[in-house]
Amino acid sequence: MIASPFVAVDNNKEELKFYQRVLGGEIVVLRKQGEEVLNAELRLGSTKITFADTQAAQPTAKGDYVKVFLRIEKEEEFRRVYAGLAEGGQITKEAYEAPFNGLLATLTDRNGVAWVLSYYRE
Repeated sequence: MIASPFVAVDNNKEELKFYQRVLGGEIVVLRKQGEEVLNAELRLGSTKITFADTQAAQPTAKGDYVKVFLRIEKEEEFRRVYAGLAEGGQITKEAYEAPFNGLLATLTDRNGVAWVLSYYRE
């Protein structure tokens, strides 16, 4: 059994590009209708986030019904991802020194997707 986040966004084709710019990874289109991307995955190494256009997923509420937890390996990458996802979004908890010797932050991006970002120092 494998679990991965499932995120519904408006204008999936364009928003996938936004997430790829911020997080990196490879976009794999699973289902299209004409030029619209209805379902796709953003593959980040051995993990993936599945995205669906709201037209296909038909969510009943936009917002905090899914959180994506990202454990980020480098501090500069943490800060880059944090800044990118905060662009047009809302910071819930500013990046701070966490008790586990690292950084932690929570925010909601411009699509209403909630993120928990963490960086653990060795």
